[in-house]
Amino acid sequence: MNASTRKHLPYTLTYYFAFILLGLTSAALGPALPNLAQQTGSALGEIGLIFTAASFGFLLGSLSVGKAYDRLPGNQLLALSLLMVSAGLALIPLIGRLWLLTSAVFLMGLGQGALDMGANLLLVWVHRARATPYLNGLHFFFGVGALSAPLLIAQFLLHRNSISPAFWLMALIPLPAVLYLLRLPSPSAPIQTTQGDPRSVNLTLVALLSLVFALYVGAEVGFGDWIYTYAVQSGLGNVASAAYLTSAFWGALTTGRLLIIPIAARFTPGRIILVDFAGCLVSLGLILWFPHSSWIMWLGALGLGLSMASVFPTLLAYAERRMTLSGQATRWFFVGTGAGGMILPWLMGKLFAQFGALSVMWAVLLDLALGLAIFVTTLGIRMKKPLSVYQD
Repeated sequence: MNASTRKHLPYTLTYYFAFILLGLTSAALGPALPNLAQQTGSALGEIGLIFTAASFGFLLGSLSVGKAYDRLPGNQLLALSLLMVSAGLALIPLIGRLWLLTSAVFLMGLGQGALDMGANLLLVWVHRARATPYLNGLHFFFGVGALSAPLLIAQFLLHRNSISPAFWLMALIPLPAVLYLLRLPSPSAPIQTTQGDPRSVNLTLVALLSLVFALYVGAEVGFGDWIYTYAVQSGLGNVASAAYLTSAFWGALTTGRLLIIPIAARFTPGRIILVDFAGCLVSLGLILWFPHSSWIMWLGALGLGLSMASVFPTLLAYAERRMTLSGQATRWFFVGTGAGGMILPWLMGKLFAQFGALSVMWAVLLDLALGLAIFVTTLGIRMKKPLSVYQD
C-alpha cells in the first residue's frame, strides 16, 4: 500500500460504510411491506405509495444538495444525510397512519438522495482520475447492504415476529460514521483553471449522460422489481424459485461489482461501458429468443446482473474524465437516476398489465438499447476538459 492509498484509506472506508447503509435502507421496505400495511391499517395497493414517496424524496435530495457540496464541507453534509436516513428508519416502526408513514419514508428518501450523490462525488474528489475501481468498490458495498436487509428483517420476523427491532438496529448503524465524518476533514472540490476553452461543463454532455443514467437505473430497478412476477406469470417458476431468481439477479449484480474492480484499473471507462451494454443486450436477447425456457431465463438474469454491475459507477468515472465533476453538474445525473427509478418501473407495470409478461423484457431491452445509443453519441462530443486542481 503506497502513501497516497494510506492517506485516502479513512475516506474510502467511511464512504463504503455509508453505502452499506444506503443498500440496507433501499432494500428494507419491500420485505417489510405487509407488516407496514398491517401497522397502518392499509391495503397493499395503498401502502405502495411509500415507494413513490421514497423515489420522489431521493430525486429532490439529489437535486437540492448539488450546489451545497461545491460550497460547504462535504463530510459534514454527508453526516447530515446519514442522520436524515437514520431518523426516517427510527420513525417508520412507530407510525400508525399512512400519511405520516409516507412522510417518514419521504424524509428517508431525501437523505438517501443526498447520501448517494455525496458519497459518489466525494470519492471522485478523493481519488480523482484513479476513481474508477474505487467507485466500483463503493457500489459493491451498496449490494452488500441490499442483500443483507431482507435477511436481517426475516430473522427478526422469525424470532420476534416484528420488524421494529430491525429498523431500529439499522437506524443505529450510521451513528459511528456520523461522529467520525464530523471530525474528518472534507476533500476539496476541484478548482478549475482554464486552458483555451473556458467552459468547465458541456451542458449537452450533462443532459445526455443524465438520460443514460435514467435509462440504466430504470432498467435495473424495473428488471429487479418485475422478474419475480414475470417468472410466476410466465409459468417458468413457482413462488419459491421466482424469489431465488430475484436474489440471484441481485447477487450477480453485487458479485460483478467486486469482480470488475481489477478490470476497471486496466481499461478505460468508455470501453467498459460498451462491453457492459453489449452483455445486457445479449442476456435479454436470450430471454426473448427462448421465452419458454426456465434455465435460459436464469442464465439471462445472471448475465444481465453481471453485465449491469459496473455501469453506474463507470458512467460516473467516464463523466469525470470528460468534465470537471462538480456537485452542480453531478446532481443532474442523480436527478436522472431518481426519475428513471420512479417512472420506468411504473411504465413497465402498465405494459405488463396490458400486453402480458413478455412486454417487460422487451421494455428493458429497448430501454437499454436507447441508453447505449445515447452513450455512443457522447463519445463523439469533442470538448476540452479544463485543468482541475485539487487542494489537499
